[in-house]
Amino acid sequence: MTQKPRILIINDDGIHAPGLKHLWNAVADIGDVSIIAPASEKSGVGLSITIYSPLHVEPVVWEKTTPAWKVTGTPADCVRLALSVILKEKPDLIVSGINKGSNAGRTTFFSGTVGGVIEGVLRGIPGVAFSCEDFQNPDYAQTEKHISQIVKHLLEHPTTKGTFLNINFPNTKEFKGFKLARQGRGYWIEDPDAREHPDGYTYYWLGGQWGHHEEAEESDVKLLSEGYVTAVPIHVEEMTDHTFLNSRKHFFEGLFSP
Repeated sequence: MTQKPRILIINDDGIHAPGLKHLWNAVADIGDVSIIAPASEKSGVGLSITIYSPLHVEPVVWEKTTPAWKVTGTPADCVRLALSVILKEKPDLIVSGINKGSNAGRTTFFSGTVGGVIEGVLRGIPGVAFSCEDFQNPDYAQTEKHISQIVKHLLEHPTTKGTFLNINFPNTKEFKGFKLARQGRGYWIEDPDAREHPDGYTYYWLGGQWGHHEEAEESDVKLLSEGYVTAVPIHVEEMTDHTFLNSRKHFFEGLFSP
């Protein structure tokens, strides 16, 4: 009998987030699924890990006896513990989400949904991150059939080494289509809310607002606004600026020449 592919589900909205349940609905019958997710919401933590406090792992009862655990850490912590402590075998694919709110454009730098996938990719495990543009009332159920198709494709045709897919679903009742896109430039920037503490000092809620940029027609930000589901292949195997390396090599290495 051919062994089913091993799928690890993670997220950054927490083990009890509705998006996680819908993601599980989409992939539960595709392979041997495990769930390892933060015990509480960890949005905006990116690729951060926990090093100044202990991590606790607790099993969670899930449907169809799917093995599930909650971790008092970040999505990247979840992947690290999955590979070193919890799982007996390395997963064939990591799927993350479904995030509440867009992770299009350069928001990927801050997203815990994406950060957990990157942690897996750095360890040689293909991954895909799913997000819904609608933050208030995302229609997760609308995404399930599309997620199933995408996951099946990635299991049969894995991404190249160091590459993962970042997929966003638009805030619309009917998706206009599907576009393989380039990463946009927009991302969430600060919108500080100053407040006065009773002890007499000012403190801030950092807040956030969308930082608009001029976007290419084929960018995920632009296409998402037009009603398309977008998928951006993002490569993290090496981030070296080779143009800078080659053009400045002589100068910098000459600084300490005898």
